[in-house]
Amino acid sequence: MDETKNYIRWIRGKVGNEKVILTYAGGCIFNDKGEVLLQRRGDSNLWGFPGGAIELGETPEMTAAREAKEETGLDVTVGRLINIYTDTDLVYPNGDKAHSIMIVYELKATGGELRCDENETLELRYFAKNEKPEFFSRQHEQLWNELFGK
Repeated sequence: MDETKNYIRWIRGKVGNEKVILTYAGGCIFNDKGEVLLQRRGDSNLWGFPGGAIELGETPEMTAAREAKEETGLDVTVGRLINIYTDTDLVYPNGDKAHSIMIVYELKATGGELRCDENETLELRYFAKNEKPEFFSRQHEQLWNELFGK
């Protein structure tokens, strides 16, 4: 297998569900009303910001743009760094354990069309600051709280 195409699958093939350090990048896409785009995830049926694992050879900015396209259908430009979040005890629904580092940028939609793949992304929706959904991880909740308050 070419490990540059799916690093997580490659590393999980070696360590199974054991805890590993994984670095993710993603971002916040806002509409003209100040609402932020979230995805209902296929793995947990809970909400999160678009993003994913950095693949070998990618920069965090490249990953944020690629993942936004894959998960939302939108083409984006990567803006300012919002923050970096860490969860030392993330457990995915399939039992995979991770010490997760998430790098988050402000993203600006420049084209494309919103679309769900019905696998990784079940639903896409813009949320106002008073519509906080249930998030799949503490990192995503921390990001929301930083953007909009609790």
